[in-house]
Amino acid sequence: MATLDFSPLKDEPRLLMQAELKPLQGERFQPTGFADLGAARYTLADGTEMLLVESAQSVANRMEAVSWDEAAADLVACAKGLSYIRVLDNQGNFLTASVLEAHRLNSPYILESGDTTFFDLLKKETGDGKGPVDIPGLARVVCKYDVNAVLHGVFIAKSNLAGGRLRLTRALSGFIEARNVRPAENGGVKNDRVNPSGDTRQGFGNVPFHRTEFVAEEITAYFNLDLALLRGYGLPAEAIDLLIALALFKVQRFLGRGLRLRTACDLEVKGELQVTRPNGYVLPAIADLEAGLPTLITECTKKGLFANPPVTVVKYEPK
Repeated sequence: MATLDFSPLKDEPRLLMQAELKPLQGERFQPTGFADLGAARYTLADGTEMLLVESAQSVANRMEAVSWDEAAADLVACAKGLSYIRVLDNQGNFLTASVLEAHRLNSPYILESGDTTFFDLLKKETGDGKGPVDIPGLARVVCKYDVNAVLHGVFIAKSNLAGGRLRLTRALSGFIEARNVRPAENGGVKNDRVNPSGDTRQGFGNVPFHRTEFVAEEITAYFNLDLALLRGYGLPAEAIDLLIALALFKVQRFLGRGLRLRTACDLEVKGELQVTRPNGYVLPAIADLEAGLPTLITECTKKGLFANPPVTVVKYEPK
């Protein structure tokens, strides 16, 4: 196992990475869609037709998910010991976790529960809300209860928590876009073998449908780790090393296991994940990251950077 050494990044403001992708089978793929927009198509100044395949919000959610073991309802083995919020229902059954919630600590299952124990604790530790928000102090509190949210950002929009101003910017971000795209129109029919001319409003009858997929000259995934932002929080060096390792683990695991974005959008990496800035930096292999994460987690635990125990249990009681 190679030792994780992030010293080449100590003076760098950003770590930029990208990977060329291709459909796992065939040439067509289905991009993300928006209810009032459809596929997000746009044209560059030189006339090149572009397409947003996966948004920054969606990629963030997918990178969070790769550290979670759905079958065990817990973090994957190499991430055990990281701080996060675990939410149980009134019967003590697992309901959700801050790692899985779109708004992380701002989840209504955490902050809108009839049981206000954690809410009151968070209010106490984030101050009285007078004056400007202490961002480094907020980062320490977020690291204590959900270290993933330091990477992925959080906006606690509660008026009775510092006036709704508790916010950490996303430090790890990514998106996927396609270049020189062309639509691939297709469709099908939902057949009713009993009554083809039945009332379709009630689910009967034959129902034709249309779908637009795309082909592209290139599909590229981009990732940006804001190192200057992380260092600006004033966290100990052990925490910065952990956050960098965790970010690189998430990026590589997402590319290796998380690229089935939709039924008709199953992608794979074409070549290798490349570093575009800083020039010459070589990424550690995912096996080295998986082997090194437990040690980094232990070092942060010894520093008292996580809650004790690191998993904070919150009981959700509907108001």
